[in-house]
Amino acid sequence: MIRRAVVVAAGMGRRLAPFTDEMPKCLVPVRGRSILGRQLDAYRAAGIDDVVVVRGYLADVLERRRAELGPGVRFVENRDFRTNNILLSLFTAEAELGVPFLCSYADIVFDRAVVTELLAAPGEIALTVDRRFADIYEGRTEHPLSEAEVCAVDADGRVRTVGKRSLPGDQASGEFIGLMKLTQAGAEAFGEAWRAVRAEYAGREEAPFVRAPQFRNAYLTDLLQWLIDAGADVRASYIEGRWREIDTVQDLERAEATVDF
Repeated sequence: MIRRAVVVAAGMGRRLAPFTDEMPKCLVPVRGRSILGRQLDAYRAAGIDDVVVVRGYLADVLERRRAELGPGVRFVENRDFRTNNILLSLFTAEAELGVPFLCSYADIVFDRAVVTELLAAPGEIALTVDRRFADIYEGRTEHPLSEAEVCAVDADGRVRTVGKRSLPGDQASGEFIGLMKLTQAGAEAFGEAWRAVRAEYAGREEAPFVRAPQFRNAYLTDLLQWLIDAGADVRASYIEGRWREIDTVQDLERAEATVDF
């Protein structure tokens, strides 16, 4: 049974300013409840009671507000949050990734059932993929469809491509929302892939990696694509809506008007 979740929450959230001037993005409220608080509610409802938050920007604010997050929340520090991206940020918590776990970006809110559906999905590595993703991008001018981490999924539910600009949006099976499951075998394969790539890029962090112009700024999806290309069986757990990304002020305004979960 999966009891751990890791939330990558180190980024500066510049596009959510001024809301992020004095708090990290994960603490920005959506309809009266912070993004992180909403994720914790969903995780706890699914029996996940050990949550590791990778923090960086305004880590002191998270520390001061630790009590409101409730029990079972621990922090890992990403001290290089200004110069790296999601992949390297996640692996500052490498010591926590050797067991089955869920992983989420810190700027998404989702229905509680999305978590239980992901936990029940087949596969050692499974990604929550929204088939109706195009609906979210109607009128979303500050975060266009070209920035979506879209997927191509075959008829058997295996993810073949994933990531920003991995294929045209109108050819995508859906969008990876930033919520992922890894079983014990999945976590081991994921960790082995990371160690292999880290060794390959040691001393040349400025070199390109998959679709990232520089390894140091790679996305989680870059390592997922590396795994897929190496033959890993990565599955899609499909949803249709029931989530929102809060990346810009426009996103926040739209979520305030539409989120009902």
